[in-house]
Amino acid sequence: FHTARGAGPPAAVRWFLGGRLNVSVNCLDQHVEKSPNRVALIWERDEPGTAVHVTYRELLDLTCRLANTLKKYGIQKGDRVAIYMSVSPLAVAAMLACARIGAIHTVVFAGFSADSLAGRIVDSGCKAVITYNQGIRGGRIIELKTTVDEAVKNCPNIKHIFVAQRTDNKVQMGDHDIPLDEEMAKAASVCAPESMDSEDMLFMLYTSGSTGKPKGIVHTQAGYLLYAALTHKYVFDYQQGDVFGCVADIGWITGHSYVVYGPLCNGATSVLFESTPVYPDPGRYWEMVERLKISQFYGAPTAIRLLLNYGEEWVKKYDRSSLKTLGSVGEPINNEAWHWFYHVVGEGRCTLVDTWWQTETGGICIAPRPSEEQAEIVPAMAMRPFFGIVPVLMDENGKVIEGNDVSGALCIAQPWPGMARTIYGDHQRFVDAYFKAYPGYYFTGDGAYRTEKGYYQITGRMDDVINISGHRLGTAEIEDAMADHPEVPETAVIGYPHKIKGEGAFAFIVLKEQTDNTDRIKEELKTIVASKIAKYAVPDHILVVKRLPKTRSGKIMRRLLRKVVTEQSSNIGDVTTLDDPSVINEILDAYQKYKGKNSS
Repeated sequence: FHTARGAGPPAAVRWFLGGRLNVSVNCLDQHVEKSPNRVALIWERDEPGTAVHVTYRELLDLTCRLANTLKKYGIQKGDRVAIYMSVSPLAVAAMLACARIGAIHTVVFAGFSADSLAGRIVDSGCKAVITYNQGIRGGRIIELKTTVDEAVKNCPNIKHIFVAQRTDNKVQMGDHDIPLDEEMAKAASVCAPESMDSEDMLFMLYTSGSTGKPKGIVHTQAGYLLYAALTHKYVFDYQQGDVFGCVADIGWITGHSYVVYGPLCNGATSVLFESTPVYPDPGRYWEMVERLKISQFYGAPTAIRLLLNYGEEWVKKYDRSSLKTLGSVGEPINNEAWHWFYHVVGEGRCTLVDTWWQTETGGICIAPRPSEEQAEIVPAMAMRPFFGIVPVLMDENGKVIEGNDVSGALCIAQPWPGMARTIYGDHQRFVDAYFKAYPGYYFTGDGAYRTEKGYYQITGRMDDVINISGHRLGTAEIEDAMADHPEVPETAVIGYPHKIKGEGAFAFIVLKEQTDNTDRIKEELKTIVASKIAKYAVPDHILVVKRLPKTRSGKIMRRLLRKVVTEQSSNIGDVTTLDDPSVINEILDAYQKYKGKNSS
């Protein structure tokens, strides 16, 4: 980073050159000094037309009051704090307040179950939780405090629960519980930022792996902030005065990097979207674009595929002339969705960037921009590596594949500032997951194709991880949850192509005893998955089979189940390692019967 000194450093690097080293200063104080009344956040609340504008000065005030409240209750540098809140200025202030005092935040998506929340709190050793009494999404009330209460029953480390009010409804308050709004009103509005080293932890974010236990990905201070800020500026061509509309939840890395840290470091105006794409109708995004005059719109392919089904009139009803750049994130976008996004939403005049990156990379790694002026953009392709990113494709023998028009495992050949530093509490797992398969390279877990012109196209996961509506989920996590059912000794879950969600989960289950009451068991399994993980993780299909296809060593061959579900059974491949190859026909018969029953 020090090479930037000669040229006058970008904002994210300025902290090395004097003064306190703190992310919140880069995101708030530096802008408050120059333009305190610039709008930092536009909170697009669930009810359309009730947007709240928050200036940089107001956000600094909010952040300092929250930071002082945390300090008053014993939270200090190095402590971990869980944030379980819907998208709001207070949730952003909670993240920045932790950063200001040197505490480490772990934001848990407010749709996760009590079990999922408890698991993350215990693994990260959190001392406190910040939450709302309730959330509101799509016109529905979400019981956040109730979920937190359920979760902390199994979390002995939790000393305090800070409860803010999102609705006027009263919730049960216990000995641990602190009314956050009241405490913040009493707190001082100035809080000196803690001095941080560039490699101190900034936050942890849990993500699914191919084993059942989610892993706490660790990001640090300076490198992460620099990378988030630079990618925000150059991939989206963000200019001062633009309104940046990333509709991701803050519970995901996209919300961290492109709702909060990247835009705020750049002094941008960032939209916080609390609602859903179809509330109160499928025109919600575009009505918001017109009303808030959004310049860059960054969303997920799953939402675009959903809206595409409602037709063009919901888009064309609203003025989208403020839009300059469209972005896609979370999963590879298919051609049909890309063209609809580009031609219908963007009227063929907006740059559309299909961005590839991961929780682990901290920010965008491959995207069509930045590039030369007017350089071509190929539909549904991430294309060009960002500054400092060196992608390579590897073959199954661990050798680099040279040349173009080739496919292989996507790896990155050298470090970059935004990369994750470890998995919290398990550095060996970090090494094994990302650096063992191809020594000397970071393995992304994705496969990619390099075109004749040298552009990169992501072809999907190479391991047992599926991508449901942009949410990454290990199939083992779903299997672990279902294993809790006493009548289901064995399960195997695979991903299959889904028209709206991109991928869906398909579960094969073996029952302890044959029963006529399979529907009851299936419903119970769905309830278990929803309560242990989240509703989006519930399998779309559950098929009862007599046994699963296993190798002689007892490993389930999920590849074969995938062939059955994607109807490629004529191309089943090598089955010689199966303990009993006749299992394939058994499963095929069961699948055909299930399909027939469902279509009738």
